[in-house]
Amino acid sequence: MRPGSSALPDDCDALFGLDALGGGTAAGAGSEQPPAAGPLFRDSAAAHRLLPVRTVYAEPAAADSPRGRQILARYPAARVVPVDSHWRVPELHGNEGNVERWVRVKGETLVLGERKTLTTRPNGRSADWIAPGPSNGCAMACVYCYVPRRKGYANPVTVFTNIERIIAHLGRHIARQGPKREPNQCDESAWVYDVGENGDCSVDALISDNTADLVHAFRQWPTAKASFATKFVNPDLLALDPRGRTRVRFSLMPADDSRLLDVRTSPVADRIAAAADFLDAGYEVHFNLSPVVLRPGWREAWGELLRQLDDVLPERVKRQAAAEVIMLTHNRELHEVNLGWHPRAEELLWQPGLQQGKRSENGALNVRYRNGVKADAVDALRRLVAAHAPWLRIRYAF
Repeated sequence: MRPGSSALPDDCDALFGLDALGGGTAAGAGSEQPPAAGPLFRDSAAAHRLLPVRTVYAEPAAADSPRGRQILARYPAARVVPVDSHWRVPELHGNEGNVERWVRVKGETLVLGERKTLTTRPNGRSADWIAPGPSNGCAMACVYCYVPRRKGYANPVTVFTNIERIIAHLGRHIARQGPKREPNQCDESAWVYDVGENGDCSVDALISDNTADLVHAFRQWPTAKASFATKFVNPDLLALDPRGRTRVRFSLMPADDSRLLDVRTSPVADRIAAAADFLDAGYEVHFNLSPVVLRPGWREAWGELLRQLDDVLPERVKRQAAAEVIMLTHNRELHEVNLGWHPRAEELLWQPGLQQGKRSENGALNVRYRNGVKADAVDALRRLVAAHAPWLRIRYAF
């Protein structure tokens, strides 16, 4: 697509892979999930359309590891290119020509590396702690995603193959914390670890067993829970038997906004319908109302979404549900990139009249809604929740 184009191509669904996500990932498929020994969704045509991997850039040690060999065996026709570092792949990072191939790169390219630095840092919002995640990047292409800003012009999935070191690090960290002595907004009794800050664990599970290994590890730690947000309904996760020790947070926004902004994700209706299946499979199920994008009619659209939640979700889901409300944060560099492949989205995301500069925790200069605008919007959304889904506890809003 030409930079500055004002419209998406006529075949945008095929280009973005949206045709792969309309039926095979519906929550109804969860109740029909075959036993673990049967066929997996990750081996389906729909999964392969999302990840038609043609090139794998791999650190040699990562490629030679058991997890690396497992991944390479899944894509036997892919070209394997050795690289010194998963952070420095000249064909990907800093290559401005990738803007016009933004979505194709995400599906056709994979990177294998080892996570060298294992650090668990405090959070206090969606989790008590941010864990060293098993991946960086995503095969989906949400237009507002903050992760691509660090790598520049391309951000396919990087899988960290030394998952055993990540799990061992988490085990030591959890042991040092001891039992949680006081409840907080993250959880009443467990230390919550976000294991998917820079990726989507549901998509990662299409590539390797990293997500399964984390879910299985946390079910052995009675004082902790794993947590990850997702926009992808992967029925394979229903067979992992998390035993209540993993929290899945389905990210939601009005369907019209999602179709424009949540490129290559599962439809919002499928995410909502999947909640009961995941609860019944042993997960705790929460929701992210995120990001809240201010545009004409946004209140009505969010009211409709909340009424849908109230109508569709069974009581057993409502009783344990909670939500996070996250207002849009954007970034000028990402804005410029988006203009090269999806300018229509920027008509909603880039609103200088409503936004102000914000220095993020990692030093990036972002933009967010002005203080007064944001406060009014958060208050309005809280009132919409109270009116249409009063059972939905808001854990935090910012």
